Amino acid sequence: VQLQASGGGLVQAGGSLRLSCTTSGSIFRFNVMGWYRQAPGKQRDMVASITSGGGTNYADSVKGRFIISRDAAKNTVYLQMNSLTPSDTGVYYCAAAPGYSGRYYVSDDDYWGQGTLVTVSS
Repeated sequence: VQLQASGGGLVQAGGSLRLSCTTSGSIFRFNVMGWYRQAPGKQRDMVASITSGGGTNYADSVKGRFIISRDAAKNTVYLQMNSLTPSDTGVYYCAAAPGYSGRYYVSDDDYWGQGTLVTVSS
């Protein structure tokens, strides 16, 4: 299983970016797919997630600004990021918990993409 994250880049504060996470095969193999962020010098934290049933969850810091969505036909999950601030800077990772895990959260031993860097300038 491969997760390919893309869409990162440099953007000014207040701007927007859309990240994409494409997997080989159906996204419905996974109980949950999510985006995680690791800011410089900090631990990796969950930003947003979407379950196989379509339920979504967001970190408090991004509620109202970020939207996670999916396109099953393209085997892709998106993260639309709006009203970006410098505190959103970091490496964004796509991750997924497989259906056989029985879990609706992602663990370190699950599938992780390579990360895409988002830099928000002030």
